[in-house]
Amino acid sequence: MASLSYVLTVAVLAALVTGGACISKVPPGANITTKYDTKWLPAKATWYGKPTGAGPKDNGGACGIKDVNLAPYLGMTACGNVPIFKDGKGCGSCYEVKCKKPEPCSDKPITVFITDKNYEPIAPYHFDLSGHAFGLMALPGKDQALRSVGELELEFRRVRCKYPPGTKITFHVEKGSNPNYLAVLVKFVSDDGDIVQVDIQDKQSPAWKPMTESWGAVWRWDGVQPLKGPISLRLTSESGKKLTATDVIPATWKADTVYPSKVQF
Repeated sequence: MASLSYVLTVAVLAALVTGGACISKVPPGANITTKYDTKWLPAKATWYGKPTGAGPKDNGGACGIKDVNLAPYLGMTACGNVPIFKDGKGCGSCYEVKCKKPEPCSDKPITVFITDKNYEPIAPYHFDLSGHAFGLMALPGKDQALRSVGELELEFRRVRCKYPPGTKITFHVEKGSNPNYLAVLVKFVSDDGDIVQVDIQDKQSPAWKPMTESWGAVWRWDGVQPLKGPISLRLTSESGKKLTATDVIPATWKADTVYPSKVQF
């Protein structure tokens, strides 16, 4: 895993409007991979949506993760720019963020999940937080005063994702899936939080086959020979750890259905 770097060849072109939506513009510059580190790094923070909103609920944002207002996310979400979103491979990763100034800031860290992207090039590192998460960086009773500031100087660091005890990795077979095309959303991944490769195995062909990242946290398999369940999925996290969810998708699987696993990093 590459070390953190402050270098990103983008100019500070514009400020994001307070409460605006996540932007999908891609600025020039390198995709910087982060690692776990106790050192706090500087960033810019904005917020979007409703003041106490939780981020995308229906369309799943750029990661495809829906219902982020519900447990275990509980609205603690953020859009990340190029080095944080990592063209989708940063989906699900976790960061501690905090602000020291202006006065409404508490200087106490909160943890957010990356569930969307924001490519507005206002800083080398940019977090566009849900209104709910942004307000939680404030002193008690000062959340609205902090949101009124709009754009903040932020400090952040990558942390390992921790979910409530008993939370297992969950797979959502996406709409439109069929025996010749399977698209799967991967969520609730502890530790690294993000997945860089998914491999698939079915009863028809026991050899592991690589899936392709479709977009965000959604991985797909296309084939001439129809899949025959049950189906196993092998996950590789950013730090190279591997985990197999054996027969997690049953032989009688259906599209637009959630299949919880029995495994977790």
